[in-house]
Amino acid sequence: MTHVSDPAPNPHATADEVQAAYRDPKLANVLYHDWEAGTYDEKWSISYDERCISYATDVFNAVAGTQGQPYGHAMELGSGTGFFLLNLMQGGVIEKGSVTDLSPGMVEVALRNAKGLGLDVDGRVADAERIPYDDDSFDLVVGHAVLHHIPDVRAAFREVLRVLKPGGRFVFAGEPTKIGDFYARRLGRVTWWLTTNLTKLPALRAWRRPQTELDESSRAAALEAVVDLHTFDPSELERMALGAGAVDVRAVTDEFSAALVGWPIRTFEAAVPQEKLTLRWRLFAYHAWLRLSALDRKLLAKVLPRELFYNVMITGTKPAAPSEL
Repeated sequence: MTHVSDPAPNPHATADEVQAAYRDPKLANVLYHDWEAGTYDEKWSISYDERCISYATDVFNAVAGTQGQPYGHAMELGSGTGFFLLNLMQGGVIEKGSVTDLSPGMVEVALRNAKGLGLDVDGRVADAERIPYDDDSFDLVVGHAVLHHIPDVRAAFREVLRVLKPGGRFVFAGEPTKIGDFYARRLGRVTWWLTTNLTKLPALRAWRRPQTELDESSRAAALEAVVDLHTFDPSELERMALGAGAVDVRAVTDEFSAALVGWPIRTFEAAVPQEKLTLRWRLFAYHAWLRLSALDRKLLAKVLPRELFYNVMITGTKPAAPSEL
């Protein structure tokens, strides 16, 4: 259930609201994510089955390990539709969950997803810089692709540590590195241009989405550029967490070859009619990503600087209470 004082979703922003959002990153995040909430899982191929359960638990364990599992009560910061928290709960990492997001629409969808899965989850509309929970409330705070949306990341880290119980852990994953974002965005733009122009040819017209949908995607992409506020150097992210008072801080990166191939694939999928993306295609894309992720993890991570990889994950803990030291 949501809190009675939470605002309602606003999936149909007015032109004036959109214009104001270009000057207000938090408003942009609300409007963009309320707009995307209903189709977000489909857009990013998010599921709540073994595929994404394995992904979420593997990512979590890669940076935080398995010690301390299951965590009693966890909160997801910037939960979106609940992808990270709900799949970690299904994977046995977490027992009880709370979803929070600046977007009322995302909280609504996350809670609907949780109910459908039969999971013990409540939710709040929340600003990451002023989390509406008491001190020492959670055993674990998680987030996936959220830190780069927050204007003051240092303030968010301080808030995360405040609401964690002494000795509690945080895990944030799916954040773009500076170098990874540089090549991923350029690959995405080139793929979008090629796909939307080649599908103008008569022989490929059946692969072209209606122009109104392409225009809407372009407007969404323009607003997306406003809500994506940061990219991170792994060492810089570690210093932010340490500066907020965390201990045992560690950043890990992943996805190099997987990102080089994955971003063009995802952009192509967004640019063509969904009915063209057959099960055979989706299995090909998924298994290609799996193979390349394994290559990144087993080989490339051992020989390439961590700054070259697309995703950065970070974990740390709140210092234990004096009596526990």
